[in-house]
Amino acid sequence: MFKPTGWVLLAGFWGLAAQSAADTLNLAVAANFAAPMKQLEQRFEAASGHDVQVSLGSTGKLYAQIQNGAPFEVLLSADKERPQALVDEGLALADSLRVYAVGQLLLWGADAALVDAQGEVLSSNKFKHLAIANPKTAPYGTAAQQVLEKRGLWAGLAEKIVRGENITQTHQFVATGNAELGFIALSQYTQESGGSFWKVPEDLYAPIEQAMVVLKKGKDKPVVKAWLAFLATPEARQLIESFGYKVP
Repeated sequence: MFKPTGWVLLAGFWGLAAQSAADTLNLAVAANFAAPMKQLEQRFEAASGHDVQVSLGSTGKLYAQIQNGAPFEVLLSADKERPQALVDEGLALADSLRVYAVGQLLLWGADAALVDAQGEVLSSNKFKHLAIANPKTAPYGTAAQQVLEKRGLWAGLAEKIVRGENITQTHQFVATGNAELGFIALSQYTQESGGSFWKVPEDLYAPIEQAMVVLKKGKDKPVVKAWLAFLATPEARQLIESFGYKVP
């Protein structure tokens, strides 16, 4: 793990890194982080002169792609386990692994009268379909399963559950009316989303600690160092927090 002092030094390095020759940064990014990533990408490019290529997907699928030689230089995961696994497998740099955000889970329904403040709707017969991300590949899906298990509902709702390939597809299931309810990332909900929601108490699921790690293909690259330094700035941290994440 990076020590706090190291990240302070990286932040100080930002001014120098931003002046390095323009390059392209290849990022693999968990789908739940799409919205803040779009703004971070724009600000980083404007400040540094570098280009960013972002590949979004479920953490499990991005992990498999990296194992199979995908040309990513940095992974922004939705969990800590897969970045650590990449370190253990010799595919990532151990001293680059750190938590960049802690996600929160939301139960959302497009119907403004459907979801109550305690999430009791899950025990009702008011819906036919409940969307969750695939627990096998998406950490937010794992969290959703944990919530249902703690409430004793996992087995009983099995026939109503529809699985999204990632949290973005899960959100789309609800937004398009293909599912009345869905567990989504808090970061995906905006005032324009409408409907009704229940912010799931954090004691119902394991912390969604989202870690990033530099992959072997990104070792010693100035553009990667510039990105790490940018993420350590107050501007980047505040932006991430504005999307409903906690920043360690």
